[in-house]
Amino acid sequence: MSIVVPAHNEAAVIGHNLRKLLAGTAPGEFEVIVVPNACNDDTAAVAAAVPGVRVVESAVAGKVPAMRLGDEHCTTFPRMYLDADVELTADSVRALVAACAQPGVLACSPVPELDMAKVGRIVRRVHRVHDRLMAPSRVLAGAGVYMLTEAGHARVFPMPDVLSDDGYVHASFGPHERVAVAGARSLVRPARTLKAHLNRRVRVRRGNRQLAAMQGSAAEAPLGLGALVRLVRSRSVSPVDATAFLGVLVIDRAASRLRRDDNAWGSDASSRATGALSGD
Repeated sequence: MSIVVPAHNEAAVIGHNLRKLLAGTAPGEFEVIVVPNACNDDTAAVAAAVPGVRVVESAVAGKVPAMRLGDEHCTTFPRMYLDADVELTADSVRALVAACAQPGVLACSPVPELDMAKVGRIVRRVHRVHDRLMAPSRVLAGAGVYMLTEAGHARVFPMPDVLSDDGYVHASFGPHERVAVAGARSLVRPARTLKAHLNRRVRVRRGNRQLAAMQGSAAEAPLGLGALVRLVRSRSVSPVDATAFLGVLVIDRAASRLRRDDNAWGSDASSRATGALSGD
């Protein structure tokens, strides 16, 4: 199977993440192609120093162009597309491969786990609530990685220049064709500060508006306030967490209005299965 890793200025983490990905693998078990794009750091050199990794550099900035370039150099299926700053083990990759072999499955992803080690207290509460809200329906969005069978790949590649590649892929498959694999985990690093979180929300909204224009509204019904109330009543999140979540949402919506952005609870990216409040 093949793995494409688009990377922009990820020298600080990509070496560790690639070594973790390839630990315990047989030579040639995974075809790993890293595509450093418009980097001004040592991403390419760090990646090339990891045995079993092929580096294809690009002067063109952008994740999706890097994915398309890496895809051109792949020779096998299934194919996996992995964010350079996301940690994934070989066992999780094997679990995804096994899921892709199941009848009817065209795309799959691991279940994301959030690395909260350096996240601020308020934003940590926001991420906690968002993760619980999105868990039942996120599937391919927000895990930082997804895998496609040959038939699934034919449906979405060559990928258009979208801002939200995982949202685009998620929306390209029906519920019976995509699966979140319980036996696979990815470690995702969310926004650490409130400022970074709100800035990321701007990109999420843009990506979701673009997808809505291309594909129409998300197939899943938007989440509402009732979903948050149910989480509190079931003690999945605390009232303090829910209050922080709503408070930051109010700030986000106010900032959206200042930017003349038609954001709202029911239509906002944070309330759609293909979006992610934390910018996943």
